[in-house]
Amino acid sequence: MENKDKNLYRLDELSDYKIASNYPDVRGWKIVDADNRTIGTIDNLWVNKDMKRVVYLDVKVDKALIEDSRNEVHNAIASENEKEFTYKDGDNHVIIPIGSVNINKDTKIVMASNIGYDTFRNTSRYNREYNFNREYERRVMKSYYPENDPNSVYYSDDDSFYNRREFDNK
Repeated sequence: MENKDKNLYRLDELSDYKIASNYPDVRGWKIVDADNRTIGTIDNLWVNKDMKRVVYLDVKVDKALIEDSRNEVHNAIASENEKEFTYKDGDNHVIIPIGSVNINKDTKIVMASNIGYDTFRNTSRYNREYNFNREYERRVMKSYYPENDPNSVYYSDDDSFYNRREFDNK
């Protein structure tokens, strides 16, 4: 039975969805930061079915980035109470808004030029087995774009959440 509240799906869950012909399929491509440090590999694409477009890259985080942050307590917000958290085994995926990257079709490398390695290292990760919810999306957006107004659409619960430049797939 489909969850009626679910708005995001992995592309590989949607047999009737395909990548538009003018966009490359970046799954399996490496993603790097502005300094060309490896963040990970693009594992999948998250699609908003109502909007009929990709909104996130699902990145399996590189082992070196995980090792850099293993056993650390991070400052990311785990709940409304601003508790700290540690990563659990299997928490090796992050989401990156599609409009926050540049895609190089020739080299087959995706660059997150405005998000640094340390930000990725400290960003909340999730376990692909359990997916994520809107609260996770908010935490990630706050870590990538801390300057955003807390009253912005990042805190809404509807699809206006995705009406930002960070979700424009250029």
